[in-house]
Amino acid sequence: MSYICPICSAPLVKQQNAWQCEQRHQFDCAKEGYVNLLPVQKKKTKDPGDNKEMMFARREFLNQGFYQPLSDKVNQLAFEYAPDANKILDIGCGEGYYSHRLFEALQSVTQSHCELFGVDISKSAIRYAAKRYSDLHFCVASAFEMPLADNSFDLAIRIYAPSKIEELQRVIKPGGILITVSPGPTHHYALKQKIYSEPKLHPQGPLVLDGFTYLAHEALSYSLSLTHADDIDHFLNMTPYAWKLSDSQKSQIIEQGLECEIDFKIEIHQREQETIRSLI
Repeated sequence: MSYICPICSAPLVKQQNAWQCEQRHQFDCAKEGYVNLLPVQKKKTKDPGDNKEMMFARREFLNQGFYQPLSDKVNQLAFEYAPDANKILDIGCGEGYYSHRLFEALQSVTQSHCELFGVDISKSAIRYAAKRYSDLHFCVASAFEMPLADNSFDLAIRIYAPSKIEELQRVIKPGGILITVSPGPTHHYALKQKIYSEPKLHPQGPLVLDGFTYLAHEALSYSLSLTHADDIDHFLNMTPYAWKLSDSQKSQIIEQGLECEIDFKIEIHQREQETIRSLI
C-alpha cells in the first residue's frame, strides 16, 4: 500500500480494521472502507472541503452524465499516454465519479490489475465515494500534504483541484503522467454574464509545472442545455457562482432554462526523470 503516516511520515500498515505506523500512530477504517488521514491539528476548519449540500448537488449532476464527455476524454488520454499504469491517483477525487470511470475503463482495455487511490479533503465526499466504489482506495486528506509514499504513482489526474507542486513532484514516479483539467476560456460564460457586468474569460495560457515536461493539451467544448428544474438547481449549487446569485436570480434561471458553454482545458504533463549523479 502507498499510505504514509500524516504525523511522522512513516509507512502505514493495515492491521485488522486500522492503519498503524511504527510509531504507533493509528487511524481507524470507517465502516464505508475509507481511512481519515487528516489529523485534527492539521484542519483549518471543523469540516473542511465541500459541504454536504455542494457534494450532493455535484453528485446528482454528474450522475446524469452532463460531464461524461470530459470523463471519456480523460480516459482516452490516459490510454494514450499511460497505457501500462497500474498505480493511479485522483487528486481531489470528490465523490469518485471520474475515479471510478477511469478505473473501469483501464481495467476493461488493459485487462490487467491496477489500483486507484482517491484523495479529497471533504469527508462527506469520501464517505460517499468509498461506499459506492468499494474496489477503489479512498482517504480523507489534503492535496497540499498527501499521506502517500514517494514515487508511488504511474498516472495521476487532477480535475479542478488545487494542489502543491512539491507534492506532485514527490508522489508521481519519474516518467509518470499527470493529466490536469481546468476551465477553458469560455467555461460557464453564459452564467457569468448573469452575475457580472463585465464577465472575463478564463486564462488561456498553458499550465507549466516545475519538474514536469509539458507534453500536450486538448480543448473540449460543447453547449449544455438544461431544462429540468432539479438539474439546473444541482448545476448552480455545485459551482462557486451559487454564492453570487440571489434567490430570485436562481428562480428565474430555473424557470427559463439554461443554455451554458462548457469549455475544458485538458493538459498532459510528464514527471521528469531524476538525474542520478555518480559520487566521485
